Amino acid sequence: MLNAADVDLSDWEFWRRPLDHRHEAFKALRWEPELVHFDEPDIAIVPQGPGFYAVTRHADIVEVSRRPQDFCSGRGAISIVDLPGDMHEYFGSMISMDDPRHAKIRRIVSQAFTPRMIRRLEDKVDQVASEIVEDVAAAGGGDFVLDVAARLPLKIICDMMGIGEESYRTVFDATNVILGGNDPEFLPANDGEQIALALLTAGQTLKELVEDLGRRRRAEPSDDLTSALVNANVDGESLTDQELGSFFILLVVAGNETTRNAIAHGLDLLTRHPEQRALLAEDFEAHAPAAVEEIVRYVSPVIWMRRTATRDTVLNDHEIKEGDKLLLYYWSANRDELVFKDSGRFDITRSPNPHLGFGGPGPHFCLGAHLARREITVMFRQLLSGLPSIQASGAPDRLESSFLNGIKRLPYTV
Repeated sequence: MLNAADVDLSDWEFWRRPLDHRHEAFKALRWEPELVHFDEPDIAIVPQGPGFYAVTRHADIVEVSRRPQDFCSGRGAISIVDLPGDMHEYFGSMISMDDPRHAKIRRIVSQAFTPRMIRRLEDKVDQVASEIVEDVAAAGGGDFVLDVAARLPLKIICDMMGIGEESYRTVFDATNVILGGNDPEFLPANDGEQIALALLTAGQTLKELVEDLGRRRRAEPSDDLTSALVNANVDGESLTDQELGSFFILLVVAGNETTRNAIAHGLDLLTRHPEQRALLAEDFEAHAPAAVEEIVRYVSPVIWMRRTATRDTVLNDHEIKEGDKLLLYYWSANRDELVFKDSGRFDITRSPNPHLGFGGPGPHFCLGAHLARREITVMFRQLLSGLPSIQASGAPDRLESSFLNGIKRLPYTV
């Protein structure tokens, strides 16, 4: 049994250790009576900050999420360190904003997702998933991430925005860099300045792509989401080019990477748990909703989000000072023994399942949760009905990251 004193969440070596070790470490942190404080990672481009508290219990994360007036997102939601300028907004968009700006962007974006557009999206998911299964059947095997898991959400998001197929690879590569964590395959190792340059270049690539499209859609509107966003007007307010670019970065990063990782983890889990796979295949429509929720709970594609205390306050008897940073570890909360019976077991019949895989309650609950659930459901419906023998044929090649529980490659056979 690990002790909390033996855990260092800021040490990259911790995130290279086996999953079982990490789960034991978070279990130790959950049972500590007080929140545990950690040093911030030492990054060359910014001064080292005062550190952060690891919020690991389900109840504590729910409480923080419900109190945005006490725990804000606007000082950085996806970075432990305080990034220079508006970089946190540049990469985080709405998830790195507080009201009233957050409410403004959310209103405009919500208006753009009309019932007609949502229906068209749902039909598109079915069509694309069917095409993917046909291609996979012909290939007989390969890399599941590239052939299936990444392909579906990437095409849905690009088609939704009106981005042509010639730009798919650009979007794919840029999102890999932005969410590269500490993985040397995507970011320069141990070189803060080069890492910052790579991140900014990837973000600028995506921003320029959608801003150029936005200018064209203002002049000649189409029926895509970009046209709806740039021409939307809510109470006299519309999106600026900067806001459109930042929203697109959020959309492709959150909507592409997290869904693709849930799908990739899903095949790995169903291969390693054949009894659960058999249960799902036996009556897919009956078990699919709970199965999707269990995949998201069990793997928690997004490991954490940050909040910052806006004033001195108390969090479930723990004193918090203004300016304290809190990392909400959804990955830990989704294994909380006080909430989930036998939390380390993968069980597609689990009910209730109040996981935090799409974030906690409150204004920052994932705007794309419905679409993500739809994509995961449809993809596995098509796979299990059209390719009943598909399975992972080797161990996943995992992303080295403290932020994203990612799979870079997963071999499979049909």
